[in-house]
Amino acid sequence: MQAKMSILFYAKRAKTTTEGLVPIYLRITIDGQRLEISTKRYVEPLKWSSEAGKMKGNSEEAKSINSYLDVTKGSVYDYQKELMQHCLEVNVENMRNKLLGIDEKARMLIPIFQEHNKKMEALLGDEFSTNTLIRYKTSLKHTLEFLQWKYKVSDIDIRKIDHAFISEFDFFLRSVHKCNNNTTIKYLKNFGKIVRICIANGWITQDPFANYKPKVKEVERAFLDQIEIDAISNKDFKIGRLGLVRDIFLFSCYTGLAYVDVKQLTKENIVIGIDGERWICTHRQKTDSPSNIPLLAFAEGILLKYKEHPQCLNKGSLLPILSNQKMNSYLKEIADVCGITKELTFHIARHTFATTITLTNGVPIESVSKMLGHKNLRTTQHYAKIIDRKVGDDMSALKERLKSKETSEQLKGKVRLL
Repeated sequence: MQAKMSILFYAKRAKTTTEGLVPIYLRITIDGQRLEISTKRYVEPLKWSSEAGKMKGNSEEAKSINSYLDVTKGSVYDYQKELMQHCLEVNVENMRNKLLGIDEKARMLIPIFQEHNKKMEALLGDEFSTNTLIRYKTSLKHTLEFLQWKYKVSDIDIRKIDHAFISEFDFFLRSVHKCNNNTTIKYLKNFGKIVRICIANGWITQDPFANYKPKVKEVERAFLDQIEIDAISNKDFKIGRLGLVRDIFLFSCYTGLAYVDVKQLTKENIVIGIDGERWICTHRQKTDSPSNIPLLAFAEGILLKYKEHPQCLNKGSLLPILSNQKMNSYLKEIADVCGITKELTFHIARHTFATTITLTNGVPIESVSKMLGHKNLRTTQHYAKIIDRKVGDDMSALKERLKSKETSEQLKGKVRLL
C-alpha cells in the first residue's frame, strides 16, 4: 500500500533572526509522521503567505524564492518515486536521508551470493551435499556472466533486481547457455534462495519472483526391467571391480537407496522391524526424511558377501562403495558387456526399485513412497512409472472378475426360471 504524503512550506517565526527575518521550513508528513527541514531561505514575515505556502508578490526576490521552493517540492516527489523503484519503504527516515544526502549504503548481489556459498561449504556433509554446493557455485557463475552480458557490470544493487531482471536472466540461460527448461528453472530456483535471504533481512521488500511462474516439464525416468536386472545379476565378471560395482548397484535396485545413503550405511542402520525381520532404517541425506526398508533376500545376500571385506571392517561401513564418479564410469562398462543400451547410472537403481521391484509386483504406491523417504506422494509418482505389464495384469484381473460376476448372474437367472 502506497504511503500518504503531504508537503508544506511555512515560516518558522520562533526562529526569527536579529535582522527580523524568519526561516522557511519544509514540512513533509508521511502516514501521520512529520519531517521538518530548513530550506536555508529567509523572508520578511509580512511578505510570507501562510495560506499559499510561498512568498507574496512578483518581485525578483519572490520569484527566486518561490522557484527554489517549487524545485525542492519536485525533488521530494522524485525521491518518493526513487524509493519506490528501489523497493524501499517511503517513510520519514528514508526521506530524511535522501534530502540530506545520507543515502543508505547499497547492498550488492555478488557478496551476498558468495557469503551464502561460503556458509554452505562450511556445512558440507552435515547440511548440504557436494553436488548441491557445485550447483550453487555454477548458479553464481551464471549470474556473473548474465550481469556482464546484460548490464556490462560485475555486480548490481539488490534493489534493482525486479521482475524484468528475472525474465532476462531466464532468457539468458535458455538462449546463451542453451539450458533446457528444467535446468533453467533449477538455476533460477537457486538464485531465488539468495533473493529470499535479502527479503528475510529486510534489504528488499518486494519479491521479484512474484509473477514468475515457470512450469517444470516432466521427464521420463529410465529404469531397468526384470530381464535387464537378470542379465546384470547373472553375468560372470572376470574383473573384480566390475563385480563389486554390479553388486552394490543391484543392492540399490533392491533397497531404493541413493548413492550417498548407501555409502553412509553402517551396522547401526540394520534393525529388527515390527515384523521381526531385518530392516534398513536410515535418514536420506538429501531431505533428512526417514527411510525404512525391509531387507529383501537378494540385498541380504550382498551384505553377507561383503561382511568381511577389509574396507567394511576398517571403516565400519556395510559395503565397500567407490566414488560416485567411478561407480557411474564402471556401470557404463557393465551396460556394454550385458548388452544394455540404456545409459546406466547409479541413480537408475532407485527408479528400478520404485518400478520393477515394487510397483510392478503389487506393492502399493503409498508403501513405496514411505520406503523411498519421500515427503509427498507426488514425488513418488515421478519416480514410479507403472509399466504396461502391470497395467495389463490389473486389467486382466478386472476382466476375470467381471466375467465371474456375469456368469454368476446368468446362473441366478436360470435358477429363477426353474
